[in-house]
Amino acid sequence: MNTYSSRPVVLCLSGHDPSGGAGLQADIEALLAQGCHAAPAVTALTVQDTVNVNDFRVLDREWVLAQAHAVIADMPVAAVKLGMLGSVQMVETVLEIMQKLPGVPLVCDPVLRAGGGGALGKDEVGYAMRERLLPVATIATPNLPEARILAELPEGTADQCAAKLLPFIQHLLITGGHGDESQVHNRLYSRDGSQHTFTCERLPGSYHGSGCTLASTLAGRLALGENLASAVESSLAYTWRTLRDAEQLGRGQYVPRRLPLDFCS
Repeated sequence: MNTYSSRPVVLCLSGHDPSGGAGLQADIEALLAQGCHAAPAVTALTVQDTVNVNDFRVLDREWVLAQAHAVIADMPVAAVKLGMLGSVQMVETVLEIMQKLPGVPLVCDPVLRAGGGGALGKDEVGYAMRERLLPVATIATPNLPEARILAELPEGTADQCAAKLLPFIQHLLITGGHGDESQVHNRLYSRDGSQHTFTCERLPGSYHGSGCTLASTLAGRLALGENLASAVESSLAYTWRTLRDAEQLGRGQYVPRRLPLDFCS
């Protein structure tokens, strides 16, 4: 029997998307591509496709705690990635889980809206995430609409949202894919005042699962020991390639191709 050195384990607390474009499947594929092992714990079940979310159900906190604790007791978790939480109670559940993982990097993808515009939680979820979850996270990766919800600035710019949110979190990556400029500007803000802007070519069309792909990739790069600024740059570059090669599998948004066609050959 061959014995291999273990890959870094990333605990993923995310929702299940039956279309396979976003949620836990996106996490698993992106982490495989980084050379990491995804340990997926389901936080919510959704009824959705590549067009929009039609319904969702948040799991009981006891089930989520049981899933996470089983992983933590068995594997050395090197990073945690958060996706859809869906309720204030689930925010508190994540805080309880993180008490078991002191010092482990936490990447928070504040999934508050589906790509088609449907809500994935009540308004108070964004407030709870800002007040309770961001302070224990290493970095959050909202797009600009999500950053506006978190900052309670409906018309705010990325800079204005960052100024409102940085008192709560050490690092903030606000992605610019929802604009209409020819170049996408993704802005990394840090509480120490440093700022980096990463630009890439805007691709045509819209994409289902791009935020999940980015956040899980970033968690994987941090689990591998890459420093934060470099990990952000690597993750943005990988995510752009998955969008460039995306497929239209359904009637709605394109699905990122996170694994090469010959991955299993």
